[in-house]
Amino acid sequence: MSGNADDYEAAIKPSAADEVASFSERKGFLARLQHALHVNPALVPLFVLVVSICLFALLLGSRFLSPFALTLILQQVQIVGIVAAAQSLVILTAGIDLSVGAIAVLSSVIMGQFTFRYGVPVEIAVALGLAFGTVVGSINGWLVAVMKLPPFIVTLGMWQIVLAANFLYSANETIRAQDIEENAPLLQFLGTTFKVGADADGRGGATFTFGVIAMVVIFAFLAYALKHTAWGRHIYAVGDDPDAAQLSGVNVKRTLISVYAVTGFICAIAGWALIGRIGSVSPTSGQLLNIESITAVVIGGISLFGGRGSIMGPLFGALIVGVFTLGLRLAGADAQWTFLLIGALIIGAVAVDQWIRKVSA
Repeated sequence: MSGNADDYEAAIKPSAADEVASFSERKGFLARLQHALHVNPALVPLFVLVVSICLFALLLGSRFLSPFALTLILQQVQIVGIVAAAQSLVILTAGIDLSVGAIAVLSSVIMGQFTFRYGVPVEIAVALGLAFGTVVGSINGWLVAVMKLPPFIVTLGMWQIVLAANFLYSANETIRAQDIEENAPLLQFLGTTFKVGADADGRGGATFTFGVIAMVVIFAFLAYALKHTAWGRHIYAVGDDPDAAQLSGVNVKRTLISVYAVTGFICAIAGWALIGRIGSVSPTSGQLLNIESITAVVIGGISLFGGRGSIMGPLFGALIVGVFTLGLRLAGADAQWTFLLIGALIIGAVAVDQWIRKVSA
């Protein structure tokens, strides 16, 4: 009787080998998923972007899927996308730059004021604006790398300084779009539109701006630099472990200064694109660029702890925000739903990042 009971219990109870195999299979799946997300961190935001586009396409049909609507999203996110590309470089080094929006706006003001107040040729004025952004970024980098000050404190202080300088220098005056169009159209160049796929009468097709092209070129250039150059590998090394990077021969100080300098330069390009987007030079524009750029970076899967992430992720993150904004607007929903969903995506993105770290540990 006892023997029959033992046989029955053995028959229904999984063997130790089966349990180990099952555990190994589960562990293997998690490991493969973690490895896929680690190697391709842009997969999550890309998946969210595709799902959100499909969702709004089902809800809104051709109103959302039209070439005009889809390219309008690109036009709306071009400024945030450019600034997010700059912010990504700093966050990859485990830092943060709260001055990006202020640098972009003051760079645009410098371009406009040098053209109209001082009579400087517009080409030189644009170059001076780009140089200004690079210099401010370099100062941020020097304070972080050489003086060993926390990036958050440095860029918070620089944000206040540049913001105050912006209003003091411009006297809070706006240069009108009509004046720019008549006397210095180059300032609006990145806002110039052109159509692709339009008919003979110029109707239909997709509408792009040179600002959108600039955004795509910046992301493509940074994607190549981060993946195929020593400078890009040094950025990831510094963000992952600066002490280990220093011991392996990486010049940490020079890398950090160069990252902040390039960030300032890209922000100045965003300032130039901002003139084209709104048509005028306004010292009060771009007030939310700091938060919007960080939002795109976090949703894009770049780790706030540095050292991990794909530069294409923030592009997808900016597009996700654009898709939700336009989709909900076309659906007639309250604008607050956009903030609610974006907030949920931010928390979700950070949770995924922490989960990857926990699994890899």
